[in-house]
Amino acid sequence: MQWPWRRRKVVVVVVLRKLLTCAICVIALMGLLSVRVHVFPSSKVSDLTDPYKLPTVTQHELNYQKLSAEKKWTQELTPPHLSKEQAPPHLSKAPLSSHKLNGANGSLDFEKLWKQPSNRDFVPCVQPGSNYTAPDESRGYLLVHTNGGLNQMRAGICDMVAVARIINATLVVPELDKRSFWQDTSNFSDVFDEDHFINALANDVNVIKKLPKDLSSATKVVMHFRSWSGLEYYRDEIASLWEEFQVIRAAKSDSRLANNHLPPDIQKLRCRACYEALRFSPKIEAMGKLLVDRMRAYGPFIALHLRYEKDMLAFSGCTHGLSDVEAEELRTIRENTAYWKIKDINATEQRSRGYCPLTPTEVGIFLTGLGYPSNTPIYIAAGEIYGGDTHMADLRSRYPILMSKEKLASVEELEPFTNHASQMAALDYIVSVESDVFIPSYSGNMARAVEGHRRFLGHRKTISPDRKALVRLFDKIEKGLLMEGRKVSNRISEIHKKLQGSPRRRRGPVSGTKGMDRFRSEEAFYVNPLADCLCKRVSGNVNASTASMR
Repeated sequence: MQWPWRRRKVVVVVVLRKLLTCAICVIALMGLLSVRVHVFPSSKVSDLTDPYKLPTVTQHELNYQKLSAEKKWTQELTPPHLSKEQAPPHLSKAPLSSHKLNGANGSLDFEKLWKQPSNRDFVPCVQPGSNYTAPDESRGYLLVHTNGGLNQMRAGICDMVAVARIINATLVVPELDKRSFWQDTSNFSDVFDEDHFINALANDVNVIKKLPKDLSSATKVVMHFRSWSGLEYYRDEIASLWEEFQVIRAAKSDSRLANNHLPPDIQKLRCRACYEALRFSPKIEAMGKLLVDRMRAYGPFIALHLRYEKDMLAFSGCTHGLSDVEAEELRTIRENTAYWKIKDINATEQRSRGYCPLTPTEVGIFLTGLGYPSNTPIYIAAGEIYGGDTHMADLRSRYPILMSKEKLASVEELEPFTNHASQMAALDYIVSVESDVFIPSYSGNMARAVEGHRRFLGHRKTISPDRKALVRLFDKIEKGLLMEGRKVSNRISEIHKKLQGSPRRRRGPVSGTKGMDRFRSEEAFYVNPLADCLCKRVSGNVNASTASMR
Protein backbone atom coordinates (compact mmCIF):
# COMPACT_ATOMS: atom_id res chain seq x y z
CA MET A 1 0.00 0.00 0.00
CA GLN A 2 2.98 2.40 0.65
CA TRP A 3 4.87 1.64 -2.56
CA PRO A 4 3.15 4.37 -4.69
CA TRP A 5 3.88 6.94 -1.94
CA ARG A 6 7.55 5.98 -1.89
CA ARG A 7 7.69 6.17 -5.66
CA ARG A 8 6.19 9.65 -5.63
CA LYS A 9 8.78 10.69 -3.00
CA VAL A 10 11.65 9.48 -5.20
CA VAL A 11 10.24 11.39 -8.19
CA VAL A 12 9.99 14.59 -6.14
CA VAL A 13 13.60 14.25 -4.96
CA VAL A 14 14.83 13.74 -8.55
CA VAL A 15 12.92 16.80 -9.75
CA LEU A 16 14.28 18.94 -6.91
CA ARG A 17 17.83 17.82 -7.73
CA LYS A 18 17.39 18.79 -11.38
CA LEU A 19 15.95 22.17 -10.43
CA LEU A 20 18.86 22.82 -8.03
CA THR A 21 21.39 21.88 -10.71
CA CYS A 22 19.75 24.22 -13.21
CA ALA A 23 19.71 27.03 -10.65
CA ILE A 24 23.43 26.59 -9.97
CA CYS A 25 24.22 26.67 -13.70
CA VAL A 26 22.17 29.83 -14.20
CA ILE A 27 23.90 31.56 -11.27
CA ALA A 28 27.35 30.57 -12.59
CA LEU A 29 26.49 31.76 -16.11
CA MET A 30 25.24 35.11 -14.79
CA GLY A 31 28.46 35.49 -12.79
CA LEU A 32 30.58 34.94 -15.90
CA LEU A 33 28.54 37.38 -17.95
CA SER A 34 28.82 40.02 -15.26
CA VAL A 35 32.64 40.21 -15.46
CA ARG A 36 33.57 43.66 -16.75
CA VAL A 37 35.71 42.68 -19.71
CA HIS A 38 34.92 44.29 -23.06
CA VAL A 39 36.75 43.15 -26.11
CA PHE A 40 36.81 45.62 -28.95
CA PRO A 41 39.07 46.26 -31.92
CA SER A 42 42.45 47.82 -31.27
CA SER A 43 41.33 50.78 -33.34
CA LYS A 44 38.94 51.82 -30.55
CA VAL A 45 40.87 53.51 -27.78
CA SER A 46 40.15 55.85 -24.90
CA ASP A 47 39.55 59.54 -25.18
CA LEU A 48 42.29 61.56 -23.50
CA THR A 49 42.20 65.01 -22.00
CA ASP A 50 45.69 65.91 -23.23
CA PRO A 51 46.34 67.58 -26.60
CA TYR A 52 46.71 64.40 -28.67
CA LYS A 53 44.36 61.45 -28.78
CA LEU A 54 45.36 57.89 -29.30
CA PRO A 55 45.10 56.79 -32.91
CA THR A 56 42.38 54.94 -34.73
CA VAL A 57 43.62 52.84 -37.62
CA THR A 58 41.50 52.92 -40.75
CA GLN A 59 42.88 51.83 -44.12
CA HIS A 60 46.49 52.29 -43.00
CA GLU A 61 45.91 55.87 -41.78
CA LEU A 62 45.90 57.27 -38.26
CA ASN A 63 42.83 59.38 -37.54
CA TYR A 64 42.35 61.44 -34.41
CA GLN A 65 38.69 61.30 -33.49
CA LYS A 66 37.02 61.54 -30.12
CA LEU A 67 35.95 58.07 -29.01
CA SER A 68 33.55 56.90 -26.35
CA ALA A 69 34.97 57.26 -22.86
CA GLU A 70 33.22 54.03 -21.92
CA LYS A 71 35.70 52.01 -23.96
CA LYS A 72 39.10 52.27 -22.36
CA TRP A 73 42.22 50.45 -23.39
CA THR A 74 42.58 49.00 -19.88
CA GLN A 75 39.30 47.17 -20.46
CA GLU A 76 40.67 45.22 -23.40
CA LEU A 77 41.43 41.61 -22.65
CA THR A 78 44.14 41.68 -25.30
CA PRO A 79 44.83 43.50 -28.54
CA PRO A 80 43.26 41.41 -31.32
CA HIS A 81 46.58 40.60 -33.03
CA LEU A 82 48.27 39.20 -29.88
CA SER A 83 48.18 35.54 -28.97
CA LYS A 84 46.89 34.34 -25.60
CA GLU A 85 50.46 33.75 -24.46
CA GLN A 86 51.28 37.41 -25.10
CA ALA A 87 48.10 38.77 -23.55
CA PRO A 88 48.26 40.82 -20.35
CA PRO A 89 47.10 39.18 -17.10
CA HIS A 90 43.33 38.64 -16.88
CA LEU A 91 41.67 41.69 -15.35
CA SER A 92 39.87 39.59 -12.75
CA LYS A 93 43.21 38.67 -11.16
CA ALA A 94 44.61 40.63 -8.26
CA PRO A 95 46.86 43.49 -9.37
CA LEU A 96 50.56 42.78 -9.59
CA SER A 97 51.26 45.15 -6.69
CA SER A 98 49.37 42.91 -4.27
CA HIS A 99 51.73 39.99 -4.78
CA LYS A 100 55.13 39.28 -3.32
CA LEU A 101 57.64 39.20 -6.14
CA ASN A 102 60.20 36.47 -5.78
CA GLY A 103 63.64 37.32 -7.11
CA ALA A 104 67.16 36.15 -6.47
CA ASN A 105 67.19 38.01 -3.15
CA GLY A 106 64.23 36.03 -1.88
CA SER A 107 60.96 37.80 -1.28
CA LEU A 108 61.16 41.38 -2.54
CA ASP A 109 57.99 43.38 -2.22
CA PHE A 110 56.53 45.59 -4.90
CA GLU A 111 57.74 48.80 -3.28
CA LYS A 112 61.42 47.91 -3.33
CA LEU A 113 61.46 46.91 -6.99
CA TRP A 114 59.46 49.80 -8.38
CA LYS A 115 59.97 52.61 -5.88
CA GLN A 116 61.18 55.81 -7.51
CA PRO A 117 64.22 57.62 -6.12
CA SER A 118 63.55 60.76 -4.11
CA ASN A 119 63.73 63.92 -6.23
CA ARG A 120 64.87 65.80 -3.11
CA ASP A 121 62.53 68.65 -4.06
CA PHE A 122 64.29 69.41 -7.34
CA VAL A 123 61.85 70.76 -9.91
CA PRO A 124 62.28 72.18 -13.43
CA CYS A 125 63.21 75.87 -13.50
CA VAL A 126 63.60 76.84 -17.13
CA GLN A 127 62.05 80.30 -17.29
CA PRO A 128 64.53 83.02 -18.28
CA GLY A 129 65.76 85.71 -15.93
CA SER A 130 64.19 89.16 -15.51
CA ASN A 131 66.65 90.77 -17.95
CA TYR A 132 65.86 88.33 -20.76
CA THR A 133 64.45 90.06 -23.83
CA ALA A 134 62.72 89.09 -27.04
CA PRO A 135 65.11 88.14 -29.87
CA ASP A 136 67.07 91.06 -31.28
CA GLU A 137 66.78 92.07 -34.92
CA SER A 138 68.06 89.20 -37.01
CA ARG A 139 71.47 89.66 -38.60
CA GLY A 140 71.08 86.73 -40.99
CA TYR A 141 69.88 83.15 -41.42
CA LEU A 142 71.25 79.98 -39.86
CA LEU A 143 70.82 76.77 -41.87
CA VAL A 144 71.51 73.55 -39.99
CA HIS A 145 72.30 70.11 -41.33
CA THR A 146 71.86 67.71 -38.40
CA ASN A 147 73.80 64.49 -38.22
CA GLY A 148 73.44 61.07 -36.61
CA GLY A 149 70.46 59.16 -35.32
CA LEU A 150 67.33 60.55 -33.71
CA ASN A 151 68.75 61.48 -30.32
CA GLN A 152 72.01 62.84 -31.68
CA MET A 153 69.94 65.07 -33.96
CA ARG A 154 67.64 66.11 -31.09
CA ALA A 155 70.56 67.36 -28.99
CA GLY A 156 72.09 69.10 -32.00
CA ILE A 157 68.84 70.89 -32.85
CA CYS A 158 68.51 72.20 -29.30
CA ASP A 159 72.11 73.40 -29.32
CA MET A 160 71.54 75.21 -32.62
CA VAL A 161 68.55 77.00 -31.09
CA ALA A 162 70.92 78.36 -28.45
CA VAL A 163 73.54 79.22 -31.08
CA ALA A 164 70.94 81.14 -33.11
CA ARG A 165 70.12 83.17 -30.01
CA ILE A 166 73.79 83.90 -29.33
CA ILE A 167 74.58 85.12 -32.88
CA ASN A 168 71.22 86.90 -33.46
CA ALA A 169 70.24 84.59 -36.32
CA THR A 170 66.91 83.57 -37.75
CA LEU A 171 66.91 79.79 -37.52
CA VAL A 172 65.58 77.90 -40.53
CA VAL A 173 63.91 74.66 -39.42
CA PRO A 174 66.81 72.16 -39.36
CA GLU A 175 67.31 69.53 -42.03
CA LEU A 176 67.41 65.97 -40.69
CA ASP A 177 70.23 63.60 -41.57
CA LYS A 178 69.26 61.41 -44.54
CA ARG A 179 72.72 60.06 -45.33
CA SER A 180 73.62 58.26 -42.10
CA PHE A 181 73.75 54.51 -41.53
CA TRP A 182 69.93 54.32 -41.27
CA GLN A 183 69.15 56.06 -44.59
CA ASP A 184 65.96 57.64 -43.23
CA THR A 185 64.13 59.99 -45.61
CA SER A 186 62.05 61.66 -42.88
CA ASN A 187 61.74 65.43 -42.87
CA PHE A 188 61.58 67.56 -39.73
CA SER A 189 57.78 67.71 -39.81
CA ASP A 190 57.56 63.91 -40.11
CA VAL A 191 59.32 63.47 -36.78
CA PHE A 192 58.61 66.67 -34.85
CA ASP A 193 55.69 69.04 -34.44
CA GLU A 194 57.03 71.84 -36.64
CA ASP A 195 54.42 74.48 -35.83
CA HIS A 196 54.72 73.90 -32.10
CA PHE A 197 58.51 74.15 -32.35
CA ILE A 198 58.27 77.54 -34.07
CA ASN A 199 55.61 78.94 -31.74
CA ALA A 200 57.15 77.66 -28.51
CA LEU A 201 60.42 79.49 -29.28
CA ALA A 202 58.83 82.74 -30.45
CA ASN A 203 60.14 84.67 -27.44
CA ASP A 204 63.63 83.24 -27.82
CA VAL A 205 64.57 82.85 -31.47
CA ASN A 206 62.97 83.68 -34.81
CA VAL A 207 62.31 80.35 -36.53
CA ILE A 208 61.03 79.96 -40.10
CA LYS A 209 60.22 76.89 -42.15
CA LYS A 210 62.20 77.76 -45.28
CA LEU A 211 64.83 80.20 -46.39
CA PRO A 212 63.23 83.17 -48.23
CA LYS A 213 63.23 82.70 -52.01
CA ASP A 214 65.18 85.89 -52.62
CA LEU A 215 68.05 84.41 -50.59
CA SER A 216 68.08 80.98 -52.21
CA SER A 217 70.89 82.05 -54.54
CA ALA A 218 72.71 84.16 -51.95
CA THR A 219 76.32 83.30 -51.13
CA LYS A 220 76.41 81.00 -48.11
CA VAL A 221 79.32 80.18 -45.88
CA VAL A 222 79.47 76.55 -44.79
CA MET A 223 80.92 76.19 -41.31
CA HIS A 224 82.02 73.20 -39.27
CA PHE A 225 81.47 74.76 -35.88
CA ARG A 226 84.19 73.82 -33.42
CA SER A 227 83.16 71.09 -30.98
CA TRP A 228 82.15 72.06 -27.44
CA SER A 229 82.60 75.77 -28.11
CA GLY A 230 81.68 78.48 -25.65
CA LEU A 231 80.03 81.88 -25.83
CA GLU A 232 83.10 83.80 -26.99
CA TYR A 233 83.66 81.57 -30.02
CA TYR A 234 80.15 82.15 -31.35
CA ARG A 235 79.88 85.85 -30.44
CA ASP A 236 83.32 86.81 -31.72
CA GLU A 237 84.31 84.39 -34.46
CA ILE A 238 81.00 83.16 -35.91
CA ALA A 239 78.95 86.33 -35.50
CA SER A 240 81.64 88.29 -37.35
CA LEU A 241 80.68 86.35 -40.50
CA TRP A 242 77.50 88.46 -40.78
CA GLU A 243 79.67 91.27 -42.12
CA GLU A 244 80.19 89.25 -45.32
CA PHE A 245 77.36 86.70 -45.47
CA GLN A 246 73.61 86.68 -45.03
CA VAL A 247 73.42 82.92 -44.63
CA ILE A 248 75.55 80.63 -42.45
CA ARG A 249 75.20 76.90 -42.94
CA ALA A 250 76.21 74.57 -40.09
CA ALA A 251 77.54 71.41 -41.70
CA LYS A 252 77.07 69.43 -38.48
CA SER A 253 75.13 69.95 -35.29
CA ASP A 254 76.38 67.39 -32.78
CA SER A 255 78.41 68.50 -29.74
CA ARG A 256 78.98 72.01 -31.10
CA LEU A 257 78.16 73.79 -27.84
CA ALA A 258 79.95 73.50 -24.50
CA ASN A 259 78.29 71.53 -21.72
CA ASN A 260 79.26 74.00 -19.02
CA HIS A 261 80.27 77.62 -18.34
CA LEU A 262 77.53 79.19 -20.45
CA PRO A 263 75.17 81.98 -19.26
CA PRO A 264 72.20 80.65 -17.23
CA ASP A 265 69.66 81.96 -19.75
CA ILE A 266 71.37 80.06 -22.56
CA GLN A 267 71.38 76.83 -20.55
CA LYS A 268 67.70 77.26 -19.69
CA LEU A 269 66.93 77.93 -23.34
CA ARG A 270 68.55 74.61 -24.25
CA CYS A 271 66.20 72.89 -21.80
CA ARG A 272 63.12 74.73 -23.06
CA ALA A 273 64.05 73.71 -26.58
CA CYS A 274 64.63 70.08 -25.65
CA TYR A 275 61.83 69.38 -23.19
CA GLU A 276 59.13 71.82 -24.26
CA ALA A 277 59.58 73.01 -27.85
CA LEU A 278 60.90 69.85 -29.55
CA ARG A 279 57.74 67.79 -29.33
CA PHE A 280 57.22 64.75 -31.57
CA SER A 281 54.69 64.96 -34.38
CA PRO A 282 51.05 64.28 -33.41
CA LYS A 283 50.94 60.86 -35.09
CA ILE A 284 54.13 59.73 -33.31
CA GLU A 285 52.99 61.00 -29.91
CA ALA A 286 49.62 59.33 -30.35
CA MET A 287 51.12 55.99 -31.32
CA GLY A 288 53.69 56.24 -28.53
CA LYS A 289 50.98 56.80 -25.96
CA LEU A 290 49.04 53.86 -27.34
CA LEU A 291 52.09 51.63 -26.83
CA VAL A 292 52.50 52.94 -23.27
CA ASP A 293 48.87 52.17 -22.46
CA ARG A 294 49.18 48.69 -23.89
CA MET A 295 52.26 48.02 -21.76
CA ARG A 296 50.41 49.39 -18.72
CA ALA A 297 47.85 46.59 -19.18
CA TYR A 298 50.59 44.20 -17.99
CA GLY A 299 51.27 46.21 -14.84
CA PRO A 300 54.44 48.15 -13.91
CA PHE A 301 57.06 47.55 -16.59
CA ILE A 302 60.72 47.97 -17.44
CA ALA A 303 61.80 49.65 -20.66
CA LEU A 304 65.02 47.93 -21.69
CA HIS A 305 67.11 49.77 -24.26
CA LEU A 306 68.78 46.67 -25.62
CA ARG A 307 71.50 48.15 -27.81
CA TYR A 308 72.35 44.90 -29.56
CA GLU A 309 71.71 45.89 -33.15
CA LYS A 310 74.03 45.22 -36.05
CA ASP A 311 75.24 48.83 -36.42
CA MET A 312 76.14 49.13 -32.73
CA LEU A 313 78.10 45.90 -32.62
CA ALA A 314 79.90 46.70 -35.87
CA PHE A 315 80.82 50.21 -34.74
CA SER A 316 82.00 49.17 -31.26
CA GLY A 317 83.81 46.02 -32.38
CA CYS A 318 82.11 43.96 -29.67
CA THR A 319 81.82 40.28 -30.55
CA HIS A 320 81.51 38.46 -27.21
CA GLY A 321 79.15 35.50 -27.54
CA LEU A 322 79.04 35.71 -31.34
CA SER A 323 80.14 33.10 -33.86
CA ASP A 324 83.21 33.60 -36.05
CA VAL A 325 80.93 34.16 -39.03
CA GLU A 326 78.99 36.88 -37.20
CA ALA A 327 82.17 38.56 -35.99
CA GLU A 328 83.54 38.64 -39.53
CA GLU A 329 80.30 40.11 -40.88
CA LEU A 330 80.52 42.94 -38.35
CA ARG A 331 84.18 43.56 -39.12
CA THR A 332 83.34 43.87 -42.82
CA ILE A 333 80.59 46.39 -42.12
CA ARG A 334 82.96 48.49 -40.02
CA GLU A 335 85.64 48.32 -42.67
CA ASN A 336 83.24 49.45 -45.39
CA THR A 337 81.66 52.33 -43.44
CA ALA A 338 83.84 55.29 -44.41
CA TYR A 339 82.81 57.72 -41.67
CA TRP A 340 83.65 55.24 -38.90
CA LYS A 341 87.25 56.16 -38.32
CA ILE A 342 88.45 53.33 -36.06
CA LYS A 343 88.75 50.04 -37.92
CA ASP A 344 91.00 47.75 -35.86
CA ILE A 345 89.37 47.00 -32.50
CA ASN A 346 90.35 44.45 -29.85
CA ALA A 347 86.98 43.02 -28.82
CA THR A 348 88.26 41.48 -25.58
CA GLU A 349 89.86 44.73 -24.48
CA GLN A 350 86.75 46.72 -25.39
CA ARG A 351 84.59 44.50 -23.23
CA SER A 352 86.95 44.43 -20.23
CA ARG A 353 86.89 48.25 -20.16
CA GLY A 354 83.10 48.32 -20.13
CA TYR A 355 82.87 49.75 -23.64
CA CYS A 356 80.56 47.03 -24.98
CA PRO A 357 76.79 46.78 -24.66
CA LEU A 358 75.57 43.98 -22.44
CA THR A 359 74.49 40.93 -24.38
CA PRO A 360 70.87 39.72 -24.01
CA THR A 361 72.15 36.82 -21.88
CA GLU A 362 74.07 39.20 -19.62
CA VAL A 363 71.00 41.43 -19.28
CA GLY A 364 69.05 38.40 -18.04
CA ILE A 365 71.63 37.69 -15.33
CA PHE A 366 71.65 41.38 -14.40
CA LEU A 367 67.86 41.67 -14.03
CA THR A 368 67.70 38.45 -12.01
CA GLY A 369 70.47 39.74 -9.78
CA LEU A 370 68.54 42.95 -9.15
CA GLY A 371 65.62 40.82 -7.96
CA TYR A 372 63.12 41.24 -10.80
CA PRO A 373 61.01 38.07 -11.08
CA SER A 374 60.28 36.16 -14.25
CA ASN A 375 56.78 37.66 -14.59
CA THR A 376 58.18 41.20 -14.97
CA PRO A 377 56.84 42.87 -18.14
CA ILE A 378 59.71 44.21 -20.26
CA TYR A 379 59.47 46.50 -23.27
CA ILE A 380 62.40 46.07 -25.66
CA ALA A 381 63.28 49.54 -26.94
CA ALA A 382 65.49 48.68 -29.88
CA GLY A 383 65.71 48.02 -33.55
CA GLU A 384 66.27 44.56 -34.96
CA ILE A 385 68.32 42.50 -32.49
CA TYR A 386 71.38 41.02 -34.15
CA GLY A 387 70.98 37.26 -34.51
CA GLY A 388 67.30 37.46 -33.59
CA ASP A 389 65.87 34.58 -31.56
CA THR A 390 69.25 32.85 -31.38
CA HIS A 391 70.69 35.54 -29.13
CA MET A 392 67.39 36.34 -27.37
CA ALA A 393 66.56 32.77 -26.29
CA ASP A 394 68.23 32.91 -22.87
CA LEU A 395 66.74 36.28 -21.93
CA ARG A 396 63.31 35.14 -23.10
CA SER A 397 63.56 31.95 -21.03
CA ARG A 398 64.10 34.09 -17.93
CA TYR A 399 61.59 36.81 -18.80
CA PRO A 400 58.88 35.52 -21.16
CA ILE A 401 56.88 38.78 -21.16
CA LEU A 402 59.19 40.51 -23.63
CA MET A 403 57.24 43.02 -25.66
CA SER A 404 58.13 45.51 -28.39
CA LYS A 405 56.32 47.96 -30.62
CA GLU A 406 56.07 45.22 -33.25
CA LYS A 407 54.28 42.94 -30.76
CA LEU A 408 52.09 45.57 -29.12
CA ALA A 409 50.85 47.09 -32.37
CA SER A 410 49.50 45.55 -35.53
CA VAL A 411 51.23 45.79 -38.88
CA GLU A 412 48.58 48.27 -40.01
CA GLU A 413 49.15 50.50 -36.97
CA LEU A 414 52.91 50.60 -37.48
CA GLU A 415 52.78 50.93 -41.26
CA PRO A 416 53.07 54.77 -41.30
CA PHE A 417 56.35 54.55 -39.35
CA THR A 418 57.92 51.47 -40.91
CA ASN A 419 61.10 52.04 -42.91
CA HIS A 420 61.69 55.32 -41.05
CA ALA A 421 64.31 54.64 -38.39
CA SER A 422 63.94 58.01 -36.68
CA GLN A 423 60.17 57.67 -36.34
CA MET A 424 60.44 54.13 -35.01
CA ALA A 425 63.12 55.29 -32.56
CA ALA A 426 60.81 58.09 -31.44
CA LEU A 427 58.18 55.52 -30.44
CA ASP A 428 60.76 53.70 -28.32
CA TYR A 429 61.83 57.02 -26.81
CA ILE A 430 58.30 57.83 -25.63
CA VAL A 431 57.77 54.40 -24.05
CA SER A 432 61.20 54.58 -22.40
CA VAL A 433 60.59 58.00 -20.85
CA GLU A 434 57.17 56.91 -19.57
CA SER A 435 58.23 53.48 -18.22
CA ASP A 436 58.31 52.66 -14.51
CA VAL A 437 61.98 51.67 -14.76
CA PHE A 438 64.39 52.40 -17.58
CA ILE A 439 67.49 50.25 -18.06
CA PRO A 440 69.94 50.80 -20.94
CA SER A 441 72.35 48.02 -21.86
CA TYR A 442 74.75 50.64 -23.27
CA SER A 443 75.27 54.35 -22.64
CA GLY A 444 74.65 55.53 -26.18
CA ASN A 445 72.82 58.59 -27.47
CA MET A 446 69.32 57.31 -26.72
CA ALA A 447 70.25 56.05 -23.26
CA ARG A 448 71.72 59.42 -22.35
CA ALA A 449 68.80 61.39 -23.81
CA VAL A 450 66.18 59.29 -22.01
CA GLU A 451 68.09 59.46 -18.72
CA GLY A 452 68.24 63.24 -18.92
CA HIS A 453 64.56 63.55 -19.80
CA ARG A 454 63.58 61.28 -16.89
CA ARG A 455 65.72 63.38 -14.55
CA PHE A 456 64.01 66.52 -15.79
CA LEU A 457 60.56 64.99 -15.20
CA GLY A 458 61.24 64.19 -11.53
CA HIS A 459 64.18 61.77 -11.43
CA ARG A 460 62.28 58.70 -12.54
CA LYS A 461 64.00 55.41 -11.78
CA THR A 462 66.80 54.76 -14.25
CA ILE A 463 69.22 51.92 -13.50
CA SER A 464 72.54 52.40 -15.27
CA PRO A 465 74.54 49.14 -15.44
CA ASP A 466 78.18 49.37 -14.38
CA ARG A 467 79.35 47.32 -17.34
CA LYS A 468 83.01 47.21 -16.33
CA ALA A 469 82.18 45.74 -12.92
CA LEU A 470 79.52 43.42 -14.32
CA VAL A 471 81.86 41.92 -16.93
CA ARG A 472 84.13 40.61 -14.16
CA LEU A 473 81.16 38.87 -12.54
CA PHE A 474 79.84 37.51 -15.83
CA ASP A 475 83.24 36.07 -16.75
CA LYS A 476 83.45 34.21 -13.43
CA ILE A 477 79.96 32.81 -13.95
CA GLU A 478 80.81 31.79 -17.52
CA LYS A 479 83.98 30.02 -16.33
CA GLY A 480 82.14 28.20 -13.55
CA LEU A 481 84.02 30.04 -10.82
CA LEU A 482 80.85 31.62 -9.49
CA MET A 483 77.26 30.44 -9.37
CA GLU A 484 74.20 32.62 -9.78
CA GLY A 485 72.44 33.07 -6.48
CA ARG A 486 72.38 35.19 -3.37
CA LYS A 487 76.09 36.11 -3.47
CA VAL A 488 75.93 37.36 -7.07
CA SER A 489 72.61 39.08 -6.45
CA ASN A 490 73.92 40.90 -3.39
CA ARG A 491 76.99 42.03 -5.32
CA ILE A 492 74.94 43.33 -8.28
CA SER A 493 72.55 45.15 -5.95
CA GLU A 494 75.40 46.73 -4.00
CA ILE A 495 77.16 47.94 -7.16
CA HIS A 496 74.00 49.63 -8.40
CA LYS A 497 72.65 51.04 -5.15
CA LYS A 498 73.62 54.57 -6.19
CA LEU A 499 73.08 54.16 -9.93
CA GLN A 500 69.29 54.48 -10.03
CA GLY A 501 68.68 58.05 -11.14
CA SER A 502 68.88 59.97 -7.86
CA PRO A 503 69.55 63.73 -8.09
CA ARG A 504 73.19 64.76 -8.46
CA ARG A 505 75.08 67.52 -10.19
CA ARG A 506 76.37 66.98 -13.71
CA ARG A 507 79.88 65.54 -13.70
CA GLY A 508 82.72 67.69 -14.92
CA PRO A 509 85.83 66.60 -16.83
CA VAL A 510 88.03 63.74 -15.70
CA SER A 511 91.00 65.01 -13.71
CA GLY A 512 94.19 65.27 -15.75
CA THR A 513 92.56 65.36 -19.17
CA LYS A 514 93.40 68.19 -21.56
CA GLY A 515 92.17 69.70 -24.81
CA MET A 516 89.30 67.99 -26.58
CA ASP A 517 89.70 64.93 -24.36
CA ARG A 518 88.77 67.13 -21.42
CA PHE A 519 85.49 68.17 -23.03
CA ARG A 520 84.85 64.64 -24.22
CA SER A 521 85.20 63.29 -20.66
CA GLU A 522 82.51 65.60 -19.29
CA GLU A 523 78.99 64.38 -18.70
CA ALA A 524 76.87 65.70 -21.56
CA PHE A 525 74.45 68.53 -20.85
CA TYR A 526 71.34 66.59 -21.87
CA VAL A 527 72.23 63.58 -19.71
CA ASN A 528 71.80 65.59 -16.54
CA PRO A 529 70.26 69.09 -16.57
CA LEU A 530 71.03 69.66 -12.88
CA ALA A 531 71.76 72.33 -11.77
CA ASP A 532 71.11 74.54 -14.84
CA CYS A 533 67.47 73.56 -15.33
CA LEU A 534 66.55 71.92 -12.02
CA CYS A 535 66.25 73.92 -8.81
CA LYS A 536 65.31 73.19 -5.21
CA ARG A 537 61.63 73.81 -4.63
CA VAL A 538 61.18 77.04 -2.70
CA SER A 539 57.86 78.26 -1.34
CA GLY A 540 56.50 80.90 -3.67
CA ASN A 541 59.19 80.32 -6.31
CA VAL A 542 57.66 81.77 -9.46
CA ASN A 543 60.56 80.61 -11.61
CA ALA A 544 59.82 76.93 -11.19
CA SER A 545 58.06 75.46 -14.16
CA THR A 546 57.01 71.90 -14.69
CA ALA A 547 56.90 69.91 -17.87
CA SER A 548 55.72 66.46 -18.82
CA MET A 549 55.58 64.22 -21.87
CA ARG A 550 52.69 65.46 -23.94
